[in-house]
Amino acid sequence: MHCPYCRHPDSRVVDSREAEEGTAIRRRRACPQCGRRFTTVENAILSVVKRSGVTEPFSREKVIRGVRRACQGREVDDDALNLLAQKVEDAVRATGSPEVPSHEVGLAILGPLRDLDEVAYLRFASVYRSFSSADDFEQEIADLRRRRAEQALDGQPVPAGKD
Repeated sequence: MHCPYCRHPDSRVVDSREAEEGTAIRRRRACPQCGRRFTTVENAILSVVKRSGVTEPFSREKVIRGVRRACQGREVDDDALNLLAQKVEDAVRATGSPEVPSHEVGLAILGPLRDLDEVAYLRFASVYRSFSSADDFEQEIADLRRRRAEQALDGQPVPAGKD
């Protein structure tokens, strides 16, 4: 790491700490040449491999944009979308792989979106799973109803307005 002040090609780590809820490391460094201190932040890069084979960095903003389209006209606030994007990133990072297929990102979106808003879930699933007929929608709605009934039987709370 070059010193940002004198451009000396070396530095010494004085202190290291977790940052950004454990997803980054903050390092305090000292330059042996000029003696000045500076801070660096290291982030683990999570990459998404698209169907075309192109790799790009994971983007919460891209997840939010896609889900926001599915939620258009629905009463879903920005905080809920940010929380959903965080859940998706956590799920994708939990795979332990530095590169994940875009298909897995889509799968990671479906669960939290279903819990957030069933209509938005159906919209997203219809595009993501390439629904080709009304039968596909009917099957997905039947699955949603079955899941809701199982939750009620297990004593789990059914989200308001969905019973």
